[in-house]
Amino acid sequence: MTNPRQGHTALVQSLDERGLLTPSWRAVWERTHREAYLPAEVWRQDRDRCRPVTTAAERAALVYSDEPVVTQVDDGAEGGPGIATASNSMPSMVARMLQLLDVHDGQRVLEIGTATGYVAALLSARLGDQNVTSVEIDASLTAQAERNLSAAGLRPQLVVTDGEHGWPAGAPYDRIIATCALRHVPYRLIEQLRPGGVLVTPRVGDFWCGALVRLTVGEDGMEASGRFAGTATYMPMRSHRGTTGATPDTSRPRSLGAEVLPQEMITPGFALYAGARLPGVTLTEGREGTYLRVWVHDHRGSGAIADAEGTVTEFGDSSLWGEVEAVWQEWDKLDRPTDTDMGLTVARSGERVWVRNPSWRVDPLQSPPVPGPHSPT
Repeated sequence: MTNPRQGHTALVQSLDERGLLTPSWRAVWERTHREAYLPAEVWRQDRDRCRPVTTAAERAALVYSDEPVVTQVDDGAEGGPGIATASNSMPSMVARMLQLLDVHDGQRVLEIGTATGYVAALLSARLGDQNVTSVEIDASLTAQAERNLSAAGLRPQLVVTDGEHGWPAGAPYDRIIATCALRHVPYRLIEQLRPGGVLVTPRVGDFWCGALVRLTVGEDGMEASGRFAGTATYMPMRSHRGTTGATPDTSRPRSLGAEVLPQEMITPGFALYAGARLPGVTLTEGREGTYLRVWVHDHRGSGAIADAEGTVTEFGDSSLWGEVEAVWQEWDKLDRPTDTDMGLTVARSGERVWVRNPSWRVDPLQSPPVPGPHSPT
């Protein structure tokens, strides 16, 4: 069995060796033990559902690994399908986000998504609990976090509310960090930051993957802008969970060859670009060993399946694979911008994704769905 003290020390040492901890943050991590912020019942995320961790040895190995620990399934309901709805995040991801947040002494921080209280504890140990507010929609999770934090002698302000709204009563803040994924950045969060303030959040996309983004509020306080900063897989905020939409009509399949192989699309830069150009189109990846297959659908009844050999089967009224390939060709002509070449601006009028600088906008396609080449006439 992993020795708790050795396991914690080794985890912090690993984060430090990867360049994720400054000296001040290392001191905070050393005295903030992950185990103290985990409930008795935890789960490990498997391919299709969460599996309960049942032995002390497996629990210790999971707690002191660089893996997420699922702390709630099915919103706490009994007998559900075992879908993760709260977790203690992967330590390296937490460290990356705190590094991007770039806090300084005396600054006030709002956290969206209290969960177990672990990130609130790290922030409180670094800045003082009087400077930390954390909001959580689930009252049972807030109560658990309060017990965890109190046991450590920490008392940040904990509020039960939908993180979509932030906590305007405590504004303005110097920093906001979301530890759940947002489908869009609510402008009301930008309004709660001081000019020059920073927001760090995972932004979930339908198209393959999500990404971290770091936004800085302009001096006029009217908008925030910044670059994406690598991929991130987080559970979405409850009010930002996606919908499945219409099931593709598979009664009239059409076979065609891919001009662009699907493995060329599995890249964060293209995922961000395509997500902006094709809002509402979902691309998911499946692998069995080295065998790759991707599925795309548009929530209106059209879809496609493509494999690594370039065989495509389309369904529904639109040539959805053709639209995805056309957007890939655009991205290719832009010299294949990476995720860190791309950014986001959030204003009262909404969000806009951009490539390389904020003036180079990536707007949604305006044309209607293109009829498939093999559709009945």
